[in-house]
Amino acid sequence: MGSGIITKATNGVSKHAGLPFRKMHGLGNDFVVIDTRGGAPQFTQAELERIADRRFGIGCDQLILLEASVNADIRMRIFNPDGGEVEACGNATRCIASLIGQEKVAENKSGPSSISIETVAGTLIGTFGKGLISIDMGLPETAWAAIPLAGEGADTRRIPLDCSAIDPALPGWFTAVNMGNPHGVFFLEGVDGLDLPKIGPPLETHAIFPRKANISFAEVLAPDRIKLRVWERAAGITLACGSAACATGVAALELGYCKGEIQIDLPGGALLIRREERGHVIMTGPAAEAFSGTLSPGMFGTSGA
Repeated sequence: MGSGIITKATNGVSKHAGLPFRKMHGLGNDFVVIDTRGGAPQFTQAELERIADRRFGIGCDQLILLEASVNADIRMRIFNPDGGEVEACGNATRCIASLIGQEKVAENKSGPSSISIETVAGTLIGTFGKGLISIDMGLPETAWAAIPLAGEGADTRRIPLDCSAIDPALPGWFTAVNMGNPHGVFFLEGVDGLDLPKIGPPLETHAIFPRKANISFAEVLAPDRIKLRVWERAAGITLACGSAACATGVAALELGYCKGEIQIDLPGGALLIRREERGHVIMTGPAAEAFSGTLSPGMFGTSGA
């Protein structure tokens, strides 16, 4: 996430004090968005953790830093509550597309047809229509090494995995997909009865996932509808996860469970997932701003961290 320690002001207060932020969410998957295009000082991991803390900071599932980009409309960096940087977040991408779209309307008095967003996982394109935002999440990776998975294998649609010691209700296999970040998808009935705080951590950190993984529990309701619950890597239970919805849609299509556009029902609401002719995954859903403010000196303490 970069090197170096933030420079402290002479009075001992973090130089981030007074920096504006926005609180945004996509279906309840919430983010603190901080615009650093004006040259804000670097954040330490401890500061990122404090901002994300729901008791001592603002609270969020992920913290988003906006930076200038020479190749896109904006560069987006994504940090989990533990301060670690991650590759992709579909719901955050919709939020940033909405935000930058509003900026362009203010500048040009007309709405843009699309927004390009540079991420660690590549440049993503957002488009607008009927009050919703569609993000082209690109091509999914389904090759063993690209996900990545430990060991060697070929077919990532049905990977044998004995989960009986974790929860006997889980199937003995899962599907792996990379949507800019690694995902393990388990298809089963009765996802509402699963104890995610119990089964999520050992699956997220299972040895088969060398970079850990987002874990999805999917119940196929119809050929065009899936109920989904997600345990996110380093974030835990979230009300929605865009990249997990994409990964689950890809898995359901690959396995023949679904066809066409799929409605993914998450605890926070629904996303629409489809694959276009080129194989790209298109995710459509809402984005909203909850409130805005400035970072308080008391959030970091007098030492600035």
